[in-house]
Amino acid sequence: MKRLPPRTLHGQLTAGLVALLALACLAVGITTALALRGFLMGRLDEQLTTSGGRFAASLEHEAQPDSDNRPDTRGQARSTFGARLLDGTVTQAAVVDAATDRPLRLTPKDRHSLAGVPADGRGHSIRLSTLGAYRVTAVRGDDQDILITGLPLHPVEETVHRLEAVESVLFGTALVITGISGAVWVRISLRPLQRVTARAAEVASLPLASGEIAMPGPLPDTDSRTEIGQVGSALNHMLGHVENALTRRQASEERLRQFAADASHELRTPVANIRGHAELALRHHGPVPGEVRHALERINGESQRMTRIVDDLLLLARLDAGRSLPHAAVDLTLLILNATDDARAAGPDHRWLLELPEEPITVTGDAHRLQQAIGNVLANARTHTPPGTEVTIRLTTDQTRATVSVSDNGPGIPQALQPDIFGRFVRADHARSRSTGSTGLGLAIVHGVITAHGGTVTVTSSPGHTTFRLALPV
Repeated sequence: MKRLPPRTLHGQLTAGLVALLALACLAVGITTALALRGFLMGRLDEQLTTSGGRFAASLEHEAQPDSDNRPDTRGQARSTFGARLLDGTVTQAAVVDAATDRPLRLTPKDRHSLAGVPADGRGHSIRLSTLGAYRVTAVRGDDQDILITGLPLHPVEETVHRLEAVESVLFGTALVITGISGAVWVRISLRPLQRVTARAAEVASLPLASGEIAMPGPLPDTDSRTEIGQVGSALNHMLGHVENALTRRQASEERLRQFAADASHELRTPVANIRGHAELALRHHGPVPGEVRHALERINGESQRMTRIVDDLLLLARLDAGRSLPHAAVDLTLLILNATDDARAAGPDHRWLLELPEEPITVTGDAHRLQQAIGNVLANARTHTPPGTEVTIRLTTDQTRATVSVSDNGPGIPQALQPDIFGRFVRADHARSRSTGSTGLGLAIVHGVITAHGGTVTVTSSPGHTTFRLALPV
């Protein structure tokens, strides 16, 4: 698996610091190794020039077997190489060994390499099969021959390799120490940025959609001379604007909520009076014209509908205000049975199916409001699906939650309406037809009641399948 580069700023800065130091160490190492090699090569060339080919010139006397003349090894370092070429052919070759000369057997490749050395008195590097790498110089002798003298390159290579090994250890140690200390230094330097990140994450986790929000305090140490300080100062400025906007929004919501509660409360009495007078007039024993009776029945029906709207608005206002609901043991299985019986009676042209566990499931909450929430979901399925639709009510539970799901095979909820389905006065028919008697508050009450019980309500819908899920803590 390919290892990804570090993505955090801390990791990138540390990796960048170590990478730059590694490049600098590599450049220094290569430069010093090349400089040392060049210096040692220069010293070898000086030694070869100083020898003047004396050892190579003395080899021609070895061609006389009865002569007492031996190669001149005076002042020659051990492993010094000498060779004499005549007409491009190597006639003699030897190497100084323990202050004596040791004849060599050269391969054709070695002879070819020696013949290719130019007689310019400069140093050249060759490799002999029996001796290894050598630095050699060639000069012309008095007898029109070519005298080659060489010194081994092994000491040079060994010294350079030793320098490389020492530099590798030193540079590796420096990289490790720099990486650790750099990581600590970067972490300390980025602490203000971490505070900025933590404060931004804290604000992002707040439920800013609704309700009164307690914003965290401003960040300290916002030094405008540093980039991190400028970010912190900008964040403080932004948080101040957000806090002011949330305060104004909360005040507006409180005023609107109080208005809805007051208006609903004030409307209950006149609506009740209108309904009472209409019922009293309908019970009149004397003759009542048909038009008048019809008008009184319409007044009575609309007053009943308005009473339901007022009651729903009052309930939503109480839930918005965070008023606690009664908490008692509630048999959720029995609530579903009663709500299904009511739905079956109200919608006999639908098919109502029940899937309940064998054992009753009990939750803690307000039985009346939970009954209302389940009834509203069933009423929504009955109202917005055609006759013959199959509606399945299913109750499941696990160790923490009990889930009531209501599924139908109706036409489904329009995709554009689903995000706002639990809003207030949200209706699929924008013309607000009164034929169904829907107020657009039923699902909003479902959401408010279930949320007040610490649960969640969700919906998934597509043509031919719609499911509402009401999850309550067990």
